Amino acid sequence: MSVRNIVKSIQDIMRQDVGVDGDAQRISQLCWMFFLKIIDDQDQELELMKDGYASPIPKKYQWRTWAADPEGITGDELLSFVNDELFPTLKELPGAAKDGRRRVVRDVFQDAYNYMKSGQLMRQVVNKITAIDFNNLKERQHFGDIYEQILNDLQSAGNAGEYYTPRAVTAFMANRIDPKPGEVLFDPACGTGGFLTCAIAHMRERYVKKPKDEQKMQQGLRATEKKQLPHMLCVTNMLLHGIDDPSFVLHDNTLAKPYISYGQADRVDIVLTNPPFGGKEEDGIESNFPRHFQTRETADLFLALIVRLLKPGGRAAVVLPDGTLFGEGVKTRLKEHLLTECNLHTIVRLPNSVFKPYASIGTNLLFFEKGEPTQTVWFYEHRIPEGQKAYSMTKPIRLEHFKPCMDWWDKRKENEVAWKVSIDAIKERNYNLDIKNPHTVEEEHGDPAELLAKLEDSEGETAQLRDRLRSILEEALLR
Repeated sequence: MSVRNIVKSIQDIMRQDVGVDGDAQRISQLCWMFFLKIIDDQDQELELMKDGYASPIPKKYQWRTWAADPEGITGDELLSFVNDELFPTLKELPGAAKDGRRRVVRDVFQDAYNYMKSGQLMRQVVNKITAIDFNNLKERQHFGDIYEQILNDLQSAGNAGEYYTPRAVTAFMANRIDPKPGEVLFDPACGTGGFLTCAIAHMRERYVKKPKDEQKMQQGLRATEKKQLPHMLCVTNMLLHGIDDPSFVLHDNTLAKPYISYGQADRVDIVLTNPPFGGKEEDGIESNFPRHFQTRETADLFLALIVRLLKPGGRAAVVLPDGTLFGEGVKTRLKEHLLTECNLHTIVRLPNSVFKPYASIGTNLLFFEKGEPTQTVWFYEHRIPEGQKAYSMTKPIRLEHFKPCMDWWDKRKENEVAWKVSIDAIKERNYNLDIKNPHTVEEEHGDPAELLAKLEDSEGETAQLRDRLRSILEEALLR
């Protein structure tokens, strides 16, 4: 049976269990089970390759011990083992502070939960998962593709302000930022790890030639995610992408640490991120920031922090909504700060449909480097391919759709989709960056007086039809 069919059959089994209610629980259940199988397969490989390597999981709780035998424990015995032994042990793993892989296991299970109520159905799921060999490169790649779909499915169970960033967008941003092994790359709101996987793939394709390069790359990765389920999904994603120690993915809130306490040791070379927007931070978080940046809007706080975290010469690519570009008050002060501290060299404007069906919201990709103030901002308007009205689930944005922008990037000239604006013009606009394409010809809507007359005629006709309908109904009631 193919990996895709195995995963589908697992989902079908879970739907029969009365304890698993909805997509979020199903995905959470799948994830901790996949995590244990993946880390066990990886442990077995590391035991062969590294002298003295020991799994971070005690032998009794390793997948190969309790799960691998298809005729092993089942029913109430299996449920009791999982709920009363496995979870309590992994939540309180000793030595997690010193051992990165051990800490990963503990953090994953800290807020995880077993939703399944049937031990028989759980055994069926366990047996299906056991059939996948994650040390088989072909199977792992197949599963990686399916995992992307699992992450996509998460959106139907997501909260406002949390959107799955299309992989075409993350790949494009990673390509333009061009991370290299040895550079410290940070995603302060990493979600399920999309930017990390694209950065890893980019570096392996271009720069990783020796084991030393791979080691340097892995040592330079940093990430934080405050919510349990995306954190667990991200850690599993890292294991799937061959990361030996994903303990750099912290289960924490980047914004909870006082702004001023981020010092030289916390500086990074690259920030790649899509911070949550549209949502509000909990009470008190804004007090971690200087008064002139204080707000409860998450995206604004992240933007302030990103500027602080970058080293001189550091570079960033950030997804931000239209509201950040035209907003006033704190947003104005943030944009002034950004343009003073950094060279905001490019804003790629995306159509509203990029994040559909999860959100219909105007988004922008901001690219900037710290150290020199902005003199000129280039704008590039990404257009939907000809013959297509919008991006959708069946016709999503793809990396090749960014090729015109990539071709333009290094040899910049103004054209029908690209224009530049000086810092003086931006200051005159009070730092409003919502600057429309000057080359777009406004659609002719007609003479206002004529349009108003047509509207009045239509309203008159509607009133006549309403009166006729009322008369018909009254006659019918009198019969």
